[in-house]
Amino acid sequence: MPLVEPPSSFVFHRRLGKEMPVIERGQGAVVWDRSGKRYLDGSGGAVVVNIGHGRREVAEAMAAQAAAAAYVHGTQFTSAVLEEYARRLAVHAPGDCNRLYLVSGGSEANETAVKMARAYHVAEGRPSRHKVIRRSVSYHGNTLGTLALSGRPGLRAPYEPLLPRSPEVMAPFCYHCPLGRAWPECDVACVDDLEAVIRREGADTVAAYIAEPIIGASAGAAAPPEDYARRAREICDRHGVLTIADEVMTGFGRTGRWFATEWSGVVPDILTCGKGMSGGYMPVGGVLASERIVAALSRARGGFVHGFTFSHNPVTAAACLATLDVLERERLVERAAGMGEKALLRLGALRAHPHVGDVRGRGLMIGVELVADKPSRRPFARAEQRAEGVGAEAFRRGLITYPGGGGASGPDGDTVLLAPPFVVTEAEIEEMAAILDYSLTALGL
Repeated sequence: MPLVEPPSSFVFHRRLGKEMPVIERGQGAVVWDRSGKRYLDGSGGAVVVNIGHGRREVAEAMAAQAAAAAYVHGTQFTSAVLEEYARRLAVHAPGDCNRLYLVSGGSEANETAVKMARAYHVAEGRPSRHKVIRRSVSYHGNTLGTLALSGRPGLRAPYEPLLPRSPEVMAPFCYHCPLGRAWPECDVACVDDLEAVIRREGADTVAAYIAEPIIGASAGAAAPPEDYARRAREICDRHGVLTIADEVMTGFGRTGRWFATEWSGVVPDILTCGKGMSGGYMPVGGVLASERIVAALSRARGGFVHGFTFSHNPVTAAACLATLDVLERERLVERAAGMGEKALLRLGALRAHPHVGDVRGRGLMIGVELVADKPSRRPFARAEQRAEGVGAEAFRRGLITYPGGGGASGPDGDTVLLAPPFVVTEAEIEEMAAILDYSLTALGL
């Protein structure tokens, strides 16, 4: 047999064949690799780091809980830290979405929410309701179930034969309006598609409608028109369809409010969260269910037939509680709102570049969209990977960003998402904008 060179790494990395620097440490909005190179974390990794890197109080809270009791099964024990975290979080939860089901990630949270919606209808004597309506531009996770609910053609394509069908409605993506209209003259006509799809599918077969309050990775921080959420909720209520708000990316202060649903004032039936919930210190996701959902499942024979090995984990709860302490004590949600205004103003200057079509966002969640032609808003072909090119150039210059593809027209579209930790300074925002400016110029964009 021919000799095979052993691999330089035995880790199955997400990007095969890519040489990556080894992370050494982080502090605030900055991280350093093993060689000593400094990187400004302009995206909080994957829009995760909100309270900043290097928080010893979070690490110490996790260590204390791990030393006391690291694991118990969620059907056999509860823990004081989990009970306290759920109680404290309920104060910030929208409306009565205050019953926490803690899991290990955003995909798990959305899977849980969908099963919860189905279980609710079964408990209420409506077993025909099983369909979940998704939006054409969206992202809800990478498990087969959540990928089936995501409008990301590039991510779906390799697994399409495995994905169950889910009804789709047009997304409220104003920069690339699916109806070719403009707000406010459009009268938010895109929301009428939700009514049409519910009627087409048969309301008695539809369990829920899932949507991001602000479209994240798939559209680069695109907020819907005013009044969209209220009208969507009215349509769902009229047909007995539950609403699920996916706040995995937008929750815990990212948009300058504790939850992005606060911008519309509409309270969902079920809300999912993750990412900034633990500030990146533990893998985490959560479902916040309304009281009527929990009451129905409590009455049902067998309750909620669902669970994960690491749900309701006390060490995860300790990380989340310590993160919540920091967010409250340092008023970081309010800081995200203020610094977000400054960042959006500074980054708005990037529109001067010939291929920067839009700069948008709320709080410290800002998208920069690249287009081949500004007047027509025509995107680059996805094969050109312009967003990835900008991300790589910025990374080389010491700025971490979160490039994304698709959303504009099927698989085409390029956005660079920026979501620094809430502790970012004005000087670091200026640095972030300057590096992006240089990177765009270097690439002729």
